Amino acid sequence: MYSKTFVSAAAALAMVSGVAAVSCDDPTATIASAADATTVASCDSIEGSVVVDSSSGSQIDFSGSLTKIGGDLIVLNNGGLISLSSTSLESIGGAFQVKNVTLLSTLKFTALSSVGTIDWSSLNALEQLTFGTPGVVSAKEVTIADTFLNTLDGINVHSLDKMDINNNHRLTDFTTELNNLTTLLNINANGPKLSVNMPNLIWAANMTISNVTKFSAQSLESINGSLRFDSNFFDTFSAPNLTEVQTGDLSFVSNANVTNITLPLLEKIGGGFTIANNTAMEDLNGFPKLSMVGGAVKLRGSFSSVELPALDDVRGAFDLSSTGDIKTSCEAFSSKAGSEIQGEYSCTSNNANANNDTDSTGGDSTTDESAAGALQGMSMSWLVSLVSIAGFVVAFL
Repeated sequence: MYSKTFVSAAAALAMVSGVAAVSCDDPTATIASAADATTVASCDSIEGSVVVDSSSGSQIDFSGSLTKIGGDLIVLNNGGLISLSSTSLESIGGAFQVKNVTLLSTLKFTALSSVGTIDWSSLNALEQLTFGTPGVVSAKEVTIADTFLNTLDGINVHSLDKMDINNNHRLTDFTTELNNLTTLLNINANGPKLSVNMPNLIWAANMTISNVTKFSAQSLESINGSLRFDSNFFDTFSAPNLTEVQTGDLSFVSNANVTNITLPLLEKIGGGFTIANNTAMEDLNGFPKLSMVGGAVKLRGSFSSVELPALDDVRGAFDLSSTGDIKTSCEAFSSKAGSEIQGEYSCTSNNANANNDTDSTGGDSTTDESAAGALQGMSMSWLVSLVSIAGFVVAFL
């Protein structure tokens, strides 16, 4: 059943003057004024999309009877909008997209709990969100970039395909009830004091965490793809329940302050294992159960000791190098070269350049063979094609 139709005196006057009035049934309702927003707010629901025009004015409020937008809610390139709000809207079926709205300082949606996707960027005046409790709990993707936000209170999605939080330079706190993430979590280039807390996160496909002061995911049990920590500011890191990184890489690169990394239950890394250029770390001993690495192992830093007591299956190369003396550690690993360590083996002490190689790409021992096979197949295909073309030309002549 369609929501009630509302025609105000202003709308009637607009129709008389030849200007199309916005209505509840529009496939796309274009909001060019505060009056248009009031008209849309009188609808119980909008099955299509709502687009706020760049000439809308400074205040747009969808508070009223409106509880649902079936399509998108879009605000793009609006240099005059200061406040966007609704106390009644509960769900947006498509994208909630607000981009390049540089004066927007109020984003208030106190009843909103479900969206298709959140896509916000270039919101240079937006310091905080005014959402309800618990706020948005359902979405497929969340992207928040280049805003003035200092917290993300009100974003409490439990399950996501993708989350990308980047270039929010005033962001200092992000606590979320996220349980699982099926594609990617990227947190990068935000405020240098950012603390991230994900107490309920159990598994994720891929995670890349950079430039944070604290990252906590105490319930994390499994990573399907890769887990990367690059250029962070934390002193210690612990994932007490993580048991496996299934198919991808685990890497800690250029985390200048970290002195301790502890993953006490981790047993398997499907791809490569890299710890490099974490110059404050002297003892690498926080992986007591790690037994299998499907790709290469690269451990480079300023170590005084390196211990991986359970390691018995490395299917790629093994490269351990330190600016300090790790001869004792090298002796322990050298006995595994050519057997447990199946790829090329290298272990060096007192290497002044030990922190220089920070490539965290970890391949397995079959990579070169696969590439060679692909190249051979491609060459054969080209040869067959050339022979066929030559035969055709000869026949034609």
